[in-house]
Amino acid sequence: MSKIYLKRITSKNFIEIIDLSKTLTEYQQLCVAPNVASLAQAYVNKKRAWPRAIYLGKKPIGFIMLALWDDDIPKEDHPAYYLWRLMIAKDFQSKGYGSQVLDLIKDKCVKDGIKTLYTSCEMKGEQPYQFYINYGFKDTLINDGEQILKMYLS
Repeated sequence: MSKIYLKRITSKNFIEIIDLSKTLTEYQQLCVAPNVASLAQAYVNKKRAWPRAIYLGKKPIGFIMLALWDDDIPKEDHPAYYLWRLMIAKDFQSKGYGSQVLDLIKDKCVKDGIKTLYTSCEMKGEQPYQFYINYGFKDTLINDGEQILKMYLS
């Protein structure tokens, strides 16, 4: 399995990253916002959002975005990041790339002195919930129909 890496989104790769959303199944499109919407959210939350393209070699295969803070995270879990988005293009799923991305995010968290990583997911099907649980996230509560998950980092 090849290694992946994260890269800034620029005018040169913007369209490719947006188009990755078109590769998802109808069900998957219900589970994650389109990349164009996520990039718009990042634009209006410039200081808070940390968007990155996921690359395999020279090919973009996904998108990830962290919230560098979230007011809803309990104080005892601070400092914390919130994984707002994680999407891998359909043809690159089930190959270990999602776990590699989470490894990179965990490394960033540890480097930045972050104690807890949060995320959330739809509960209409087994995925992506089962992916997060298998990776090591723990259930917390359901909020607005989404399961909130967290992982303590060391």
